[in-house]
Amino acid sequence: MKILSIQSAVAYGHVGNSAAVFPMQRIGVDVLPVYTVNFSNHTGYGAWRGPLISPDDVREVITGIEEREVFPQIDAILSGYQGGEGIADVIIDAVARVKAANPDAVYACDPVMGNAKSGCFVAPAIPVLLRDRVVPVADIITPNQFELGFLTDTSPDTLESTLASVDLARAMGPKVVLVTSVERPDREEGTIEMLAVDDSGAWIVQTPRLPMKANGSGDVTAALFTAHYVRNGSIAEALRKTVSSVFDLLQLTLESGERELQLIEAQDFYAHPREQFDVRQVR
Repeated sequence: MKILSIQSAVAYGHVGNSAAVFPMQRIGVDVLPVYTVNFSNHTGYGAWRGPLISPDDVREVITGIEEREVFPQIDAILSGYQGGEGIADVIIDAVARVKAANPDAVYACDPVMGNAKSGCFVAPAIPVLLRDRVVPVADIITPNQFELGFLTDTSPDTLESTLASVDLARAMGPKVVLVTSVERPDREEGTIEMLAVDDSGAWIVQTPRLPMKANGSGDVTAALFTAHYVRNGSIAEALRKTVSSVFDLLQLTLESGERELQLIEAQDFYAHPREQFDVRQVR
């Protein structure tokens, strides 16, 4: 499997492609990483150095890949943090060109814009671009509950309202929606859930909520879910494997006492997910 991954990169820590590439490689995916920024560290530190990469330069890298006649072999395009506003057009164009070369290729968009606690942490134009132009051309999207609400102009909180918001998102174009953090008032205390929906139904999995904030965990989640889903076509299996791997990555990181994801140390959890959590069909 080949995945073209268009995301940010950091030298220190693990977010964007610096979080997504290795887990996909560890499960046997040939990843073609294209960078949208090249920062010293993620922006959660409040200070960082390095450039946003211009849309023209990102486009040039993608064109160079195309000139190697690789596009017919690409199974999926994955995008995450976009950096500057012009990257959306580059991604949309790349998706069209890859799909022209391989009609079976799918586009997975992680619509990175913010979360319920922090609000939006991207440039103000990015969420609108994602909603109006990028998400409609995606086959898979992986928003958190906050991002799902923005995309659909809703306020999902219960399971029923989250499913309704997912239906609105699927009506925009994507056939597969993974909601990476479902928090509802009637869930068991100290837990958090993930919800995945496609034409076959809706599936949810509940895990303990770990007392930590882990930058980059959403990027790992989107990458592993995309790879598993494209590989086997089963949304329940992709959800089960992804949740298992990401939970064990987070647990290991918490136990280490480190701020950054222990991405390398957790590698066996990607290659051999324990699949320790029940996946339940809710529709």
